Amino acid sequence: MKAYLLVYFRDNTHSLHFALSTDGYTFTAVNDGNPIVAGDKIASQKGVRDPHIARGPDGAFYLAMTDLHLSAQRLGYRTTRWERPQEQYDWGNNRGFVLMKSPDLVNWTHSNVLLTEAFDELKEMGCAWAPQTIYDPEAGKMMLYFTMRLGHGRTKLYYAYTDDAFTKLTTLPQILFEYPNAEIQVLDADITRLPDGRYCMMYVAQENPGGVKMAFSKSINKGYEYNPQWVDLEPGACEAPNVFKRIGADKWVLMVDAFSLRPSNFGFCETTDFVTFKDIGHFNDGLMKTTNFSSPKHGAVIQLTKAEADRLASHWGLELQW
Repeated sequence: MKAYLLVYFRDNTHSLHFALSTDGYTFTAVNDGNPIVAGDKIASQKGVRDPHIARGPDGAFYLAMTDLHLSAQRLGYRTTRWERPQEQYDWGNNRGFVLMKSPDLVNWTHSNVLLTEAFDELKEMGCAWAPQTIYDPEAGKMMLYFTMRLGHGRTKLYYAYTDDAFTKLTTLPQILFEYPNAEIQVLDADITRLPDGRYCMMYVAQENPGGVKMAFSKSINKGYEYNPQWVDLEPGACEAPNVFKRIGADKWVLMVDAFSLRPSNFGFCETTDFVTFKDIGHFNDGLMKTTNFSSPKHGAVIQLTKAEADRLASHWGLELQW
């Protein structure tokens, strides 16, 4: 691995954006910062949020996004603020996700997965947000895990498995983790497999202010033990934790969406042991930099080979400096 790919969205586009880095510190958006896939072309609500990308054991890239447009009424995509009545389904009330798969980061298939249509048990669900994907070696399948609210309840973390083509869920979503205080909403899980074989799940607890905690388990989809430690180092509320490893070093970076900042930004801290975390600032206010974009929202980072990074950059007319 020689490079890094950041996927993110922006509030003003509700679309998918890519940025590349050869050192893991400075990122440059492809397509001059414009979307690489327009949300109104692929989503039932004409907008996407919360993109996450993962590499599967087959070498393919799996990308999942929330199918939701917060400004659809203003833009004329619908006549109501939300897709369904707020008094019945609460805020947001979207019904599912957009799933995309690619062998090369250039050519993509995409599918719309609406949980209310896929499962009779979920016809009255309130919302489903922030999907992420990880390979479960025991099940031999890609696992999609996400935030979901049933009825007027609190948001909780769930998981299900997908088909090999990444077009649908093949199992009914099950609870991934229960927060000890049932009155607190939890959301935005991010699972990392550690060198010792354990799994670390970062997630958001919406206390006051909301921030990131972590839980550990020997199993990918169960047994996560609550840890009261706050992990992020943001002074205000944040969400969307994502962990990526630095190439060639036993060092991991926790990236968060510091939406309480004005303008919003990503915040970063580093760890070598998942016990102590060092603040390394925000984009363009610390070690991490952007060259041609600002105010990214809810992103994720993966490692790429040099050939993969060069192919993606070339497709969008960008020349990487190695």
